[in-house]
Amino acid sequence: MTEPASPPALPTAADSTPGRAIYVIVAHPRWRDSRVNRRLLDAARSIAGVDVNDLYSTYPDFSIDVAAEQQRVARADLIVLVHPIYWYSMPPLQKLWFDEVLTWGWAYGHDGHALAGKDLWLVPSTGGPQASYCAEGYNQHDFTDFLPAYEQTARLCGMRFLPPQVFYGARRSGDAALDAHVSEFAGRLATYPQWPELISMDAAPECSDIPDSDRPRCPPDVAPPAVSAPAVTDTTTDATTGARPGRAI
Repeated sequence: MTEPASPPALPTAADSTPGRAIYVIVAHPRWRDSRVNRRLLDAARSIAGVDVNDLYSTYPDFSIDVAAEQQRVARADLIVLVHPIYWYSMPPLQKLWFDEVLTWGWAYGHDGHALAGKDLWLVPSTGGPQASYCAEGYNQHDFTDFLPAYEQTARLCGMRFLPPQVFYGARRSGDAALDAHVSEFAGRLATYPQWPELISMDAAPECSDIPDSDRPRCPPDVAPPAVSAPAVTDTTTDATTGARPGRAI
């Protein structure tokens, strides 16, 4: 009897050192249901020098450490988003990450250049097959039609949006297709930025300048709160952290 073929070997820490810093953010709300993203998470962790964040395990209460995340992003040349598609977009914690980490004056806007010159790479998985992403399919649009929010986020922050690596039909695909997808993903992490398609890509766009008036700190008819001197506190009591209460996932 012929033994089944083994999955292709992935690059390892010994033979795969990225040329530049990479931050992989994996966002899957239900790991027990994951077939694709768990494999990608394990593959990313096998590549030497790649910073990997399992977002739902790191922040189960949705209380994101913004300062820590900004440090990890600032160190990276390539930011990778790995997640299943939820209602033609990203899972809720990944969206919250964007809302809280990519702040005005740091990631975009006047003097917000922390992401300038970096690359953003999306590695999503879909439940529907590729044939469903067309005018005749039940999604009625090509998958690229659902990417403008990612593309414009990258552009506004001065990043290049790299061609996504999409895995279609996650629940019904064969093992060979998944093995090939994971192998390609790991290979790209190991060889970045030496990707053939990057040679012909334009450089990252200049960060878009946005008038301060388009990002008001408070409603225009409400004066900003006065800044008072810090109150003297009893040092025997614990200081409050101001952390957001946990939310149900």
